[in-house]
Amino acid sequence: MNTPYVPISCDVHDELLSAATLRKPCRLTVALADGQSVRIDGVIADVYTREGAEYLQLHDGTTYRLDQIRELDGKPIARR
Repeated sequence: MNTPYVPISCDVHDELLSAATLRKPCRLTVALADGQSVRIDGVIADVYTREGAEYLQLHDGTTYRLDQIRELDGKPIARR
């Protein structure tokens, strides 16, 4: 993604960390580079920061920048 990173809210970040710690299956709605969205079911393996942006990695190895995520378990993601 070539756009500047837009941080998500601390509350949502905490929810993602909690889901990763508990290995809780979750449903994410993710915005793709072409403007479409996709719904993904998975288990979050890690939430981390790299080069000024935050990411999550699912157990299958797929990685998403946190500002690509539009919904977590049906709840809209708040931005800071």
